[in-house]
Amino acid sequence: MVQLSDLHVGRQVADSYILETFRRVAELEPDIVAFTGDFTSYHPEIFAQAERIYAHAPLGRLATVGILGNHDYGRKWAHPEVARRLANIFDRAGIRILRNEVTEVEGLQIVGLDDLWARQFRPVRAWSCINREKPALALSHNPDTVDLAGWRGFSGWILAGHTHGGQCKPPFLAPPLLPVSNRRYTAGEFDLSDGRSLYINRGVGHLLQVRFNVRPEVTVFELVPG
Repeated sequence: MVQLSDLHVGRQVADSYILETFRRVAELEPDIVAFTGDFTSYHPEIFAQAERIYAHAPLGRLATVGILGNHDYGRKWAHPEVARRLANIFDRAGIRILRNEVTEVEGLQIVGLDDLWARQFRPVRAWSCINREKPALALSHNPDTVDLAGWRGFSGWILAGHTHGGQCKPPFLAPPLLPVSNRRYTAGEFDLSDGRSLYINRGVGHLLQVRFNVRPEVTVFELVPG
């Protein structure tokens, strides 16, 4: 399974860079591709750009799923009509957008939670659809959501993005700019000590075209029977 996050298709990220990333992911021939939010950075022509770029998105052999991030909700994360229009574009490109929903892939339940900053995070709705006798994997754009109520005894992996790993990190120090309340949620793997494990992807794109000591990331997971 491949995780792609925070591509930020828009005016700040070169289309050629995104398309080359898509090409390299497609060469891996993944079974599942999971997008964990911030497909875009909003500007007035984003819908045409998103339709053009995501027509080339790599698709999984078994499934391609995604969740929305705060930037997919337009300016100040306050425009659900932007999110709906983008979700329709992604669906037409073969990416099933999960909005507090569950889908099942070869016995694996994938739970897609909607965005926290856009005030669309509804874990209770999502968990009401889950079969607790089967394995499950959760997608949640903002890692701060793992500290909130509503997980109802979920045990398993949670894949997130949002932080960009801080994007710039001085050696031996924490990143100075990190868009989360829980400052330990930077990038990589975190044991939440309650049967859950969190993985935060550093993202592909950017808001400002600068990174230091924090490389962009495409994550490849090997899923095995429990």
